[in-house]
Amino acid sequence: MTLKLLSYNIRFGGSGREERIAQVINAIAPDLVIFQEAISPKVIEGLALKTAMPFWAARRNHSVGFISRLKITHYQWHAPRGAKHPLLELHLEEQRTRIFGLHLRAMLSKWSERRRVEEIKGMLESIKNFQQGFHVVVGDFNSLAPGEWLNTEKLPAWIRAMVWLSGRDIQRETIKTMLDMNYLDGFRALHPDEKGYTFPAWEPHIRFDYLFIPTAFSDRLQSCTVVNNLQELAQASDHLPLLTQLKV
Repeated sequence: MTLKLLSYNIRFGGSGREERIAQVINAIAPDLVIFQEAISPKVIEGLALKTAMPFWAARRNHSVGFISRLKITHYQWHAPRGAKHPLLELHLEEQRTRIFGLHLRAMLSKWSERRRVEEIKGMLESIKNFQQGFHVVVGDFNSLAPGEWLNTEKLPAWIRAMVWLSGRDIQRETIKTMLDMNYLDGFRALHPDEKGYTFPAWEPHIRFDYLFIPTAFSDRLQSCTVVNNLQELAQASDHLPLLTQLKV
């Protein structure tokens, strides 16, 4: 079967923007949505109802939650070493597929990047028993990929100051760590020449949102796109959603 998987940071829990977020999701019609900043279970329950997705889960202040039209046989939050937000593990019914949703710590500086590297190493260590089989790692990495340009002129003044103190650029070790561990950057693998910016939604100039699968399963990747063509996006959240289609 083909799985339509949406990753979506809904900003500060999404409260007050439920209708717009639901309009975005309904227009895309995914099978499964992995949220970041899903800190209000009431909002996630409401979105499940508005999108006719009967399966959902979220925990207050856990950041990562989900809604799904497919039955989820098991889900669990983990607290890997160094993680700011718990890692969410999902199992799809009758499919040998595990999905890990994450949200790494924010802030563009060399110091925060070092902490993100420790986070991602802790998370990879926590799922090492599954790294030989097909699985997905998806979410808001708050990090730049190697070789991608950062347009500092569009950043707020205080972030530009942090970048300047960091050596006038940002380290890109978090995504490099994923690549070094033989994960495939889904969007970049299919769109080597496109920017893929996901933040901020009203003037995208940074790619923060990623989907990775093991390179050995690259044939499972059918599409991976940034959704940027809906009127409600800029009012729904500060991130654009990332939509991936996978053979599972």
